[in-house]
Amino acid sequence: MSLGTTMKSSIGAKALMAITGIILVLFVIGHMIGNLQVFLGPDALNQYAHTLQSLGPILWVIRLALLTTLIAHIWSAAVVVRMSVAARPVDYRHRKDLATGFAARTMLVSGIVVALFIVYHVLHFTTGTIDMAQSYGHLLPDGGHDVYKMVVEGFQHPFTTIVYCLATVVLCLHLSHGISSLMQTLGVRKDSNAACIDKVGPVLAAIILIGNLSIPLAALTGLIK
Repeated sequence: MSLGTTMKSSIGAKALMAITGIILVLFVIGHMIGNLQVFLGPDALNQYAHTLQSLGPILWVIRLALLTTLIAHIWSAAVVVRMSVAARPVDYRHRKDLATGFAARTMLVSGIVVALFIVYHVLHFTTGTIDMAQSYGHLLPDGGHDVYKMVVEGFQHPFTTIVYCLATVVLCLHLSHGISSLMQTLGVRKDSNAACIDKVGPVLAAIILIGNLSIPLAALTGLIK
């Protein structure tokens, strides 16, 4: 069986979705840790941003790799959903969703919301196209953007903070089931460790939720200025 045929099969698509999911989860965690440096003050966050920008072409390679990973994750998810629908063309007369959690039942919807938010996030903080605080006009002595000021002023707008908080909740809802699901797909989940593995997704999602929510809420409430 060729690689292309394997990827179009249910097993191949699920494996690809799991592998790309791991990469994206690691990015989300790393991105959160980097952003949490806002609590260390302007110098720490701006130095972190400067370090990333100083990577030059390497940074663009990383961005393209992440974009490719995201596209592959979405494509594999679409293949799995299409095969699932094809295998059950007529919906059950009485659905039994009691055994399936809310996060599992809303994976498709939450995934779409997260994808749309990524576009919004890039336009907001990466390109400055959607710039509520207009902080792109504030430059540091070395000519770089004052990322700390941009973050704090950006989240002092209630609408922006609400959008980010809601998107973070949806993201973590997606992760709470997705992380546990990918472990099952990759064969990590066994009968002997099922109870423990099933908790990994919700616990990691809760940590990410707290970490990501703390930044916009701290800026909105004036905890960081």
